[in-house]
Amino acid sequence: MALKLYFHPFSSFCQKVLIALYENGTPFERELVDLMDPASAAAFRRIWPIGKFPVLRDEGRGETVPESSIIIEYLAEHYPGKSKLVPDNPDLAREARFYDRFFDLYVEMPLQKVVVDRFRPEGKNDPYGVEQAKSQFKTALDIIEDKLTGKTWATGESFTMADCAAAPALFYANLAMPFDQEYKQTAAYLRRLIQRPSFARCIEEAKPYRHFFPIRNADWSFAEADSSFAA
Repeated sequence: MALKLYFHPFSSFCQKVLIALYENGTPFERELVDLMDPASAAAFRRIWPIGKFPVLRDEGRGETVPESSIIIEYLAEHYPGKSKLVPDNPDLAREARFYDRFFDLYVEMPLQKVVVDRFRPEGKNDPYGVEQAKSQFKTALDIIEDKLTGKTWATGESFTMADCAAAPALFYANLAMPFDQEYKQTAAYLRRLIQRPSFARCIEEAKPYRHFFPIRNADWSFAEADSSFAA
């Protein structure tokens, strides 16, 4: 098989790429990376010394492609399918790319700050940094709530790379910093994302790893009530 994805199913950035692959039924080989296992981590670093997933290896073209947004762009160019994740129209493509970055930088990164702080040793927490992250996340939610007015997906009626980024970012953010009661349009958008077969499949495949999530009182029922994935 030409394409091999180095990934972990619980990773939001990996799910972003999985959504793109599932949207178009793109055949690929899975290589699950366990960074806690020295052998698995060492083998992965031989592919990508930075050691962060996801990474796509295209044996047919001799290319190693890291970074989730770049992987989706690469797939759109070299392995296109029925879902135009990067629109042909240049203005719509720019908007999709912008909101892809928006969800990564202003939803995913604040989320990671809040979550990673739970892993810090006792006495080494960063409460000020966490509050800053929460404040930035709220600002992002205000923008998203306004942006979604009259839209089905992030940029309109077509599902794009922006939605690939939004799905796992908002899903995990709602577990760590619940917003579904206050931000009604964003919550409705998240429900649509959860019901999308490509993301519903990611949620199902990630279930065995939920014990990794450090917020023990996280309410997963939002996903359980809305996911309709069938294997």
